[in-house]
Order: sequence, then C-alpha cells, then structure tokens
Amino acid sequence: MTKFGPSGNGDLFYDQGFKSSIDAPSWLKNRGLNAYEYSFSRGFNISEFLASSLGKKCIENGVEISVHAPYYINLANPDEAMIEKSFNYIITSLKYLKIMGGKRLVFHPGTCGKMSRDEAFLLLKSNMIKLKELIEKEGFTDFIICPETMGKSMQLGTYQEVAEICKIAPFFVPALDFGHINCILQGKLKTQKDFDEIFKYLISEIGEEKTKKVHIHFSKIMYGDKGEIKHLTFEDDEYGPEFEPLAKSLKKYEIEPFVICESRGTQAEDANAMKEIFENI
Repeated sequence: MTKFGPSGNGDLFYDQGFKSSIDAPSWLKNRGLNAYEYSFSRGFNISEFLASSLGKKCIENGVEISVHAPYYINLANPDEAMIEKSFNYIITSLKYLKIMGGKRLVFHPGTCGKMSRDEAFLLLKSNMIKLKELIEKEGFTDFIICPETMGKSMQLGTYQEVAEICKIAPFFVPALDFGHINCILQGKLKTQKDFDEIFKYLISEIGEEKTKKVHIHFSKIMYGDKGEIKHLTFEDDEYGPEFEPLAKSLKKYEIEPFVICESRGTQAEDANAMKEIFENI
C-alpha cells in the first residue's frame, strides 16, 4: 500500500496550536495521511521515552513512521575516525527507529570532498560493505535502510550511484528524492517517460522486488549550476518537478512506496495534494 505523509511538522501544525511531535500522528490521521518521517537532522533530540510514546501514537493512528539519520553522515570521508562517527549515527538512528516501531531509515551517503568522484565513490562502496557487516552484527537486518539520492553536484548520490550501493545488501533500498534528482538533471525531470526511465533503470540494476519497496522524498526545489539551493512549496510554478507524471509512473510499475513530502512549511498540505493526485489516476 502506498503511504503519504510529511517530513516533520509544517507551519499549519504549529499555527493550529500543536507544539509536540507526539500530537502529529492523530493530526495526520485526521488529514487522511498515513506516513510520518521523524528527522534527526542535527542530532538526537528526543528521549527514548518520548520516542516510544511517539511510536505508540503512530500505531494507534495507523501512521507508519520512518526516520532520517543526521545530515552530517559522510561514508566517503577519508578520516577513519569520522567514518566511525557516521556508522554510530546510523546505528543510533536504527535503535531509535526500533523504539518507535518503524522499519525505514534514510541517510545521506556522502560527499566527494577533495577527492575525485571516482575515488570518493570507491571509498563509499567500501564503507557500505563495512556498514552491511555492522548492521548484521547489530541485528538490524530486518529494517529497510535507504541511501538517498542527493541534489548537489559535489554530493554522492545520483540514482545510478544509489542503485549501485544498494546491491551490497538486501536491506539497502533506494530513497529517491525526486526534487534532488531534478536539481542534478537541471530541471529535465518533466514527463512520465522521464520517471519511467529511472524506474526501468532501477529494475534492471536491483530487481523489481527491491524497486517496488523504494522510499520517496518529493518536493519542488530551487536549483542553480551546482544543484540544490532551497526547498519550495507546490505553489511554485518555476521549478519542478510535478507529481502527476511520477504518480502515473508509480501506477504503471505497480510500485507501492512511502511518499514523504519535504515542501518548505506546507509538507502536510502538499502530501494531501499528492495523495489526491495518486488516487485519481
């Protein structure tokens, strides 16, 4: 079943007087949404007790929770001490995810830094193999762990690169951020055919079963020559992508993903808009 929801809490949630993410699951249920992504963007800012309480609220309201690991993970860092920190961020995120009762973890793979892209990607692949072994050792193999496509030219994470590292373990599944992909492609993600090409590529590289489980982030994003600049809302008519051609592609390939909206402040309203578009196709 395809699920729709926001990343975090938008302006409307707070404008209506809500202050805590504990209130988010029932608020989302009342809006007809059934997914919620909790982000540890700047660190682990929630106690285990509150994480457990949030997870229980999600279960009570039929909302499935996913987690975004801290943004400063970089598995292409040549400093081994920093790699260990990145591993710890991922394992700690998985521990919180387990407490919350969720199954999906999203993380940013890495950046090129001062290396060539080829050198950085080889290092990333090597560390993804180590991460696989660590996840097996820690007993998290029943979780879906999603390296994300990235939106800046110096970041690792084209959809081709993400597909390649997802071959390393059965529990690595792509997180496709179509706003990011559109930034890297400089606005060329326009038609259903454009989205079809991405799914055809994934099916050929990682198989149909894994492709059907992809995690999706969607928002319109302003971009420049070097890629992503800032997230926008669905009101923007200058930058893309549009959701309808993606929705048609999802239906065509019978993909049933999490679709998480990352619009700037209107993520719940725009998640509702996507759900309506999807259901009307």
